[in-house]
Amino acid sequence: MIRFAKRADISNKKSMQIRITAIALALLVVSIFLIILKLNPVMVYSTMIQGAFGSSYNIRQTIIDAIPLLIAALGVSIAFKMKFWNIGGEGQIMMGAFGAALIALRFPNMAQPILLILMLISALIFGGIWAFIPSFFRVNWKTNETITTLMMNYIALKFVTYLQYGPWKDKSALGFPKIPNFSDNATLPEVFGIHIGWIIAIIITILVYMYLNYTKKGYEISVIGESENTALYSGINIKKTALGALFLSGAICGVVGFIQTSAVSHTLSVEITGGAGNTAIIVAWLANLNAIAMVIVSILFAALLTGASYIQTAFGIPESAALILQSTILFFVLGSEFFIRFKVKFASKEEKAEEVA
Repeated sequence: MIRFAKRADISNKKSMQIRITAIALALLVVSIFLIILKLNPVMVYSTMIQGAFGSSYNIRQTIIDAIPLLIAALGVSIAFKMKFWNIGGEGQIMMGAFGAALIALRFPNMAQPILLILMLISALIFGGIWAFIPSFFRVNWKTNETITTLMMNYIALKFVTYLQYGPWKDKSALGFPKIPNFSDNATLPEVFGIHIGWIIAIIITILVYMYLNYTKKGYEISVIGESENTALYSGINIKKTALGALFLSGAICGVVGFIQTSAVSHTLSVEITGGAGNTAIIVAWLANLNAIAMVIVSILFAALLTGASYIQTAFGIPESAALILQSTILFFVLGSEFFIRFKVKFASKEEKAEEVA
């Protein structure tokens, strides 16, 4: 009989061996799939790398795709550290985008620096509120935060859909359901050919790392995550800490909405999140909730997404095939995290006999 036992501890060397094995198995399975499609696996893999890093344009695109993943992962990681399962990153990004759009459309001619700062503040507030609501229910009435944060995603989506088809619909769009584009003043400037969202991402990474590892509140979040009883015994105000941490978690996710509306789409739409809120959950876990590691993981994730899109065009394979490649690699990588946390044990004959008895 096979059993899974939680590992008490595992060395970095062993963890790395498990991850490398998982990646090798993923590449092997994908190679078999590519051979079935009559494609050369080596050519496909080299093309994926070229698509992600083969030119300055491709590198810029990979970084642009990594920015929302990194920031959203940093946001949800604060909640996860406290064992609060914030699955509402999508909704918090959406409401952050709404907050930014609210200011951008209301004050299109305001001076750019002031306008962008107000858009950012508004995004922080709306994103934070969207995470605060389910956390309020959790700390007061013990509701399941996984369900409530997920439900908030759908509410945010339907709200923006209502705006897009209703009061905010662009009258000059000839009946097409879209919200007007932002003015140039509401657009983030570029540095080195990439919008300054990458600078914002670096700043947030440093701040989150410092907050979780070197501040009293960060320590309290970790203690609550380890044991609420220990936190109570230590005199930590769990309700106050939880509400503050979840507001901060949602606010950081809201920054993604600000960046995507201001620098990428230049408007608000129901597609603004691009799935970043969901993917960020995987990024955060693969990085073991380490802010610095999330930088690397988010770039690798973005490279996988960019590279898969590139081979779709280069080899003329259908979108579904490209998605299979992505999903297979992710499946094995996520599976490796399970085997890092748990070890496989085979029951001996004596143990089997005892169970039968």
